[in-house]
Amino acid sequence: MGLNETPRANRVHIAIFGRRNAGKSSLINALTGQEIAVVSPVKGTTTDPVYKAMELLPIGPVVLIDTAGLDDEGELGALRRKKTLEVLHKTDLAVVVIDAAIGATDFEQAIVRQIKQKNIPVVGAVNKIDKEDTAQGMLKDYEALLGIPLNAVSAMSGKGISQLKKAIIQALPEDEEKFKIVADLISPGDFVVLVVPIDKAAPKGRLILPQQQTIRDVLESDAMAVVTKEYELKETLENLGKKPRLVITDSQAFLKVAADTPKDIPLTSFSILFARNKGDLTELVKGAKRIETLQDGDKVLIAEACTHHRQADDIGRVKIPRWLRQRTGKRLQLEFASGVQFPQNIRDYALIVHCGGCMLNRRAMQYRIEQAVRANVPIVNYGVLIAYVQGILGRAIAPFPSAQMAWEKREEETKYHS
Repeated sequence: MGLNETPRANRVHIAIFGRRNAGKSSLINALTGQEIAVVSPVKGTTTDPVYKAMELLPIGPVVLIDTAGLDDEGELGALRRKKTLEVLHKTDLAVVVIDAAIGATDFEQAIVRQIKQKNIPVVGAVNKIDKEDTAQGMLKDYEALLGIPLNAVSAMSGKGISQLKKAIIQALPEDEEKFKIVADLISPGDFVVLVVPIDKAAPKGRLILPQQQTIRDVLESDAMAVVTKEYELKETLENLGKKPRLVITDSQAFLKVAADTPKDIPLTSFSILFARNKGDLTELVKGAKRIETLQDGDKVLIAEACTHHRQADDIGRVKIPRWLRQRTGKRLQLEFASGVQFPQNIRDYALIVHCGGCMLNRRAMQYRIEQAVRANVPIVNYGVLIAYVQGILGRAIAPFPSAQMAWEKREEETKYHS
């Protein structure tokens, strides 16, 4: 990824659904004005979801997801349909493509129903339309059947594409401002000190993604970002000349940073900020208390959203297992998952420990948390767990009242039952 590119996790995810040969790939090419999707008259050309990060003007940075046809057949077809439906877990907006020659059928009704169940905005495109009078009659009938707005288009000629773009823009969720990383905690002119250890796992010459994104958020808030390493923090604070509004640290340097940051300066971590930004900080804080009741033989899942080169002291494979053993004194069964796949059957786990999710979009991370809640399996993320096992979680979540209230409630319950 180039330095000027928007990370995929920060882009609006627009997924295209429909039958085989309905013109999904052709529609993507028409929307973008580029030949980015393989087009063929052969049914089932698109077999697995294809992700393309790009600029879709005037929306801006998006990820367009081309999916396999929902009417795919046979054993392989069933697997492809399953992968297509899994795309819904990360979709911000869905476009359902209807082949005008076939019409709206059970396939379209089923996918629209599933999209609506997940509260995903959806627009429809009746493709391969050439005659205006035919189009209007079709749209009214299909809109009544599916209950979604439809647009008559021809992906081959470009007819109706500009109107479809407008419909997509109007349907996009308008909650972007709500999910800033740190902007709601600071004011213009504030100093924010970011403690950034030089991480061996990061690409040489670059900061890791959560650090980059947090710095950008600080600057967009008209505040000032002061970046330092953990062993230079004390000197940085002494020479700043003004008390910072907030200190943000890499979780792995929590103890050192907490010791060097005066108690009257709020302190948190990148991972905790992302727990709030991407998921549900309150739920993840609740999950931390489960650590105390783990027993010998309990299964714990450690899940990462990305795959990276493992270092000798890797956070997920080495450090967190070590901290869990030290804290609990129990013989735990640890299992690991990485990448885009999240285990389907999680009910057997006593606890899920998830990474910060910087490579997932918000909807995908929330889906994973929701799955854990439905299965009644506590879930915690790396940053919350590290703060907990090091005894500083209360301080680290103090800037977030709802999470702090949940933590204090769990503390009271623990004291009462003990």
